[in-house]
Amino acid sequence: MDRKDFLKKGLLGTGMFVATASLGNTMKNEIDEIEPLEPIGYNHLPNTDSKIKDNSVIHKADSRGKADHGWLVSNHTFSFANYHNPERMHFGVLRVLNDDKVEAGRGFGTHPHDNMEIISIPLEGDLEHKDNMGNSTVIKSGDIQVMSAGTGIMHSEFNKNNDSLVKFLQIWVYPNKRNVTPRYDQITLDKSKGQNQFQQILSPNADDEGVWIHQDAWFHLGNFENHVETNYQIKKKGNGVYAFILKGSAEIEGQKVETRDGFGVWDITDLNIKSTAEGTEILLMDVPMTM
Repeated sequence: MDRKDFLKKGLLGTGMFVATASLGNTMKNEIDEIEPLEPIGYNHLPNTDSKIKDNSVIHKADSRGKADHGWLVSNHTFSFANYHNPERMHFGVLRVLNDDKVEAGRGFGTHPHDNMEIISIPLEGDLEHKDNMGNSTVIKSGDIQVMSAGTGIMHSEFNKNNDSLVKFLQIWVYPNKRNVTPRYDQITLDKSKGQNQFQQILSPNADDEGVWIHQDAWFHLGNFENHVETNYQIKKKGNGVYAFILKGSAEIEGQKVETRDGFGVWDITDLNIKSTAEGTEILLMDVPMTM
């Protein structure tokens, strides 16, 4: 497929574009995000560092792919752009988990996506969003943004501030329905609900707490004091859970995990979690393991 066809088709959200805020409509393709991929199952190998090797995998923070473009520093838990690891293409339907830092006044110029559920979780600073559906918003720490790309969307994301970084997680999940009508939503969380417990921030049901997506997936955030223990119940039989440690440290099913580590577990019904540092923040992603 040549470059023209590649951009025209926009398969699975291909094409990441960089521009300054003043060039928001410029489509200068400096980074290709991902190539088309058919999820065919778990696509990961149990890691020898894991204490429960046959049904878990651990991805240490320093094992992630890293891209430094000056204006953007991105750590990739799964294969993305120039980082390609055939053993780390996805965890079930969880396809992308990028930990991004964007310089002041810079960002992703207008670019296409389709047939992907895209979730943004700001960690610091203000991220300005615009799209061809008429949405023009700003998201910040405590907000959750979701887009169902469906039949196709065009959007841009910029660091709104000229004097500080913006940090956010960019997460992509394969949908369970293709070619849906594109949509956008965002909410502001009540952070008090995530103190020493997991707060639901995403589900398949528009009537539940948090945002919703076209997939049998549930996301939860929690902020824990030291030595707090909790048990998480898997929401749907056959789902696995991928835990990402935003801050602090914890033991999950006896496995020690630290800041920015990822730990995935499958073939389970529940998960025992104990924080081992004050102010430990954990993102849990409960997702189908096969399409």
